[in-house]
Amino acid sequence: MDPSRSVVIIGAGIVGTNLADELVSRGWANITVVEQGPLDIPGGSTSHAPGLVFQTNPSRSMSQFAQYTVEKLSSLLGSDGESCFNPVGGLEIATTTERLEELKRKNGWAASWGIDTRVLSKEECLEVYPLLNRDIVLGGLHIPSDGLALAARAVQLLMERTRRVGVHYLGSTPVTGIEQSDGRVTGVVTPNGSIQADIIISCAGFWGVEVGAMVGLPVPLQPMAHQYVKTSPVASQEGKNSLPNGAKLPILRYQDQDLYYREHGDRYGIGYYGHRPMPVVAASLGPTPNHVDERNMPSRLEFTPEEFGPAWKLSQELLPVLRESTMAEGFNGILSFTPDGGPLIGQSPTLDGFYVAEAVWVTHSAGVARAMAEILTVGKSRVDLSGCELSRFEEVQTSPGYVQETSSQDFVEVYDIIHPFQPRESPRNLRVSPLYARQCDLGAYFLETGGWERPEWYEANAALLKSLPARWQPVQRDAWSSRYYSPIAAAEAWKTRTAAALFDMTASRRLEVSGPGAVDLLQRLTTGDVSKAPGTVTYTLLLDKHGGILSDLTLARLYEHVFQVSANGHTDLVYLSREARKQTKTNSDKHVQVRDITGGTCCLGIWGPRSRDVMAAVSTDDFTQKGLAQPRVKKSFIGGIPVWVMSVSEVGEIGWEIHTSAECALRLWDTLWQAGQPHGMIAAGRHAFYALRLEKGVRLWGTDMTTEHNPYEAGLEHVIQPGKEGFVGQAALQEASTRRPNRRLRCLTVDDGQSMVMGKEPVYVSGRAVGYVTSAAFGYSVGRPIAFAYLPGSVSVGDAVEIEYFGRRIGATVARDPVYDPQMSRLKVVRGDHRL
Repeated sequence: MDPSRSVVIIGAGIVGTNLADELVSRGWANITVVEQGPLDIPGGSTSHAPGLVFQTNPSRSMSQFAQYTVEKLSSLLGSDGESCFNPVGGLEIATTTERLEELKRKNGWAASWGIDTRVLSKEECLEVYPLLNRDIVLGGLHIPSDGLALAARAVQLLMERTRRVGVHYLGSTPVTGIEQSDGRVTGVVTPNGSIQADIIISCAGFWGVEVGAMVGLPVPLQPMAHQYVKTSPVASQEGKNSLPNGAKLPILRYQDQDLYYREHGDRYGIGYYGHRPMPVVAASLGPTPNHVDERNMPSRLEFTPEEFGPAWKLSQELLPVLRESTMAEGFNGILSFTPDGGPLIGQSPTLDGFYVAEAVWVTHSAGVARAMAEILTVGKSRVDLSGCELSRFEEVQTSPGYVQETSSQDFVEVYDIIHPFQPRESPRNLRVSPLYARQCDLGAYFLETGGWERPEWYEANAALLKSLPARWQPVQRDAWSSRYYSPIAAAEAWKTRTAAALFDMTASRRLEVSGPGAVDLLQRLTTGDVSKAPGTVTYTLLLDKHGGILSDLTLARLYEHVFQVSANGHTDLVYLSREARKQTKTNSDKHVQVRDITGGTCCLGIWGPRSRDVMAAVSTDDFTQKGLAQPRVKKSFIGGIPVWVMSVSEVGEIGWEIHTSAECALRLWDTLWQAGQPHGMIAAGRHAFYALRLEKGVRLWGTDMTTEHNPYEAGLEHVIQPGKEGFVGQAALQEASTRRPNRRLRCLTVDDGQSMVMGKEPVYVSGRAVGYVTSAAFGYSVGRPIAFAYLPGSVSVGDAVEIEYFGRRIGATVARDPVYDPQMSRLKVVRGDHRL
């Protein structure tokens, strides 16, 4: 964007001031920061934050945010030469065997993301933290580069630094409205008048919901009260640290009991997540007063000591020196939570120029600010934002009730051991397929994704295990990989490969792109040639201008001006809709409309060598095309129901996707089900589908490929239409095509044929961690676990590697991709597809 544009940042906390700093460091100058509180102590979450910065996270993006926060705050120096980061390190201790295993898993994440950590024995924990009760500690995880952020000090130093280069700060100035015209922001309204703005970024913290409401934007954020206590001086600690907030011992996290600790000179600070969730409505706090101090601020609510009672007893047990002290003061501090625990970053779907950077803790503050600055200045964050994008939530997930319930659960589970497949317990059954009743009749085991109930496997297929051939028999799994799994999936994979299986794909996002400008829009945004005649199907990529993969789509051209688009989620809808509005505004003769049709339609996938026989029994149309050499879509009738049939396959077997309206779904299922029984057809779930797509080399967007990867790195160069000009990302791809990728997504097979991995584990070559697993499953067709992993470009097929799983190294080999039917003898063309 033009660096001369006027920018208004709402909120002068740790995110807003960091963002101003990141923008001015990139040459932007016309920046105003508006803060409702006094600038010396604004009174938001930053003002009371204990400052813990812990970098190891299951999300690579969140770890990258934290790593940059450490780097930046360490370099931010005051006039005394002291930085705004105290690198005391971090220690997570285990008092249960389950937690000790979890720490081994976290140690693996750290290796994957490039963070130096080490699992410690009990004795080593006591060396690092002598005050621990040796009788209850089993071991720990030490992270030497973690530490304490001096957040309030950092804010003041960032203000000083940015003021010197022209950033204007307005304190005690609440925002009362957002001015807009023709779909764009034009200014910010305050009691003292309006401030002209081309770009507005809300960094208002837990007040973000109220700011979003000013422009009709639901911000899925829930402020929650969190207890924090400071003890009286601990006699044995007197003189060991500078006062009042000095610290030398590592941050201590006692996650088995939802507690964490830090030193404040000779006192202790104790944070507690074990109390009941206490949601807060920010609007109920009233205006921020002109005077705020450390004990009186909007984000610091009255302490509820009865909630903290159990935590105090547990703390004195873990750290016996605390028996020398008392609870001197406490408060319930407000923090921001979201339904999935991630921050909210991005532009409003409907109002250009209005951005959000909310639900950000001090831990990730500088990293998020850098990401937002990169979006504004170069159009892309270097860090993948798929798990942070503001528009990632479905509309049903932005209702206040949903946000409060799920955020409250997120609060409860902050320190819980969460399995990667673990579904939320509530709310459930928000969105169900029209075929839900049939699936229940077959004993479907459901997991939840995006509010949808999706069958993982069907108990009705359990009897097939008795007739399963020996080479298809599932192997014995460890306890962790056995959770949310059933060996029935092996039988469902077997029947897909040898007979036919019916998959419900209804939860996959379906969009309709229509109008005289539909071809122009999709031709400009994608890597494929979508100008082919109606009836064609094109698998293609959306790229950013830097060549990073925004998404993958399957485009079916139904009519001259109508496409049905199989997309990844709500973010794709928002992106395509925004680009459609821009095109329509620029050239009304090429107007185009993007519409979400998912809820009114259904989709069934029927795949397997006997699927032709099933289709022949239900339709008079010819479905005998050999090999599906060219994906096609055509209108047909099945059981008297009008359908669109697409010859595409996600699993490496011949078959079709069949689309119809939601009210016809049950009739379609019943017709196919009855016709399929003589041919051995079964219903199959996502677990089998996931394994089959990995065997066939199908990439999953957001997991196996993101904006951090280009098509050459992801192994999708074949999706780029040769000779195509003028699409987004073309110039970057041309440049990338001239050099060998530094990394590439590779397929690995586990040597012992049975040791499972789950994803995000580090991959070692010659004893050094050089990559990480993106997806993994047991390959039932090939009889061994398989995984995708990004590895250096120098690693080749046949090379030996090791995968670390709970501290144990597992031998694996780089395999030819795909591992199933690499000669394409069963299916000449298979699309890469995201839909699970």
